[in-house]
Amino acid sequence: MIRVTGRLICATEADAKIVRAMLPDHIRLSRAEPGCLTFNVSPSADPLVWVLDESFVDRAAFEAHRDRTRTSAWFAATGGLTRDFHVEEIGD
Repeated sequence: MIRVTGRLICATEADAKIVRAMLPDHIRLSRAEPGCLTFNVSPSADPLVWVLDESFVDRAAFEAHRDRTRTSAWFAATGGLTRDFHVEEIGD
């Protein structure tokens, strides 16, 4: 299993507004991907920071997720934001 934890960090309120507008669709599409076990992106106490907690059945499912998102409207709009996350392989 692959687990991803970390933060999505906006520089400005304008960036945060884009995240708030686009995040529901990004979450919906990600959760529908084959091999996605969990996909949670939640606001933190800081209005410019979101907390990520995601898991995928294996590295292939995680890589497929990354490939899909890199060609998505989500990434086109948020690709310049700071992503501070850790990818961990758990189990066999």
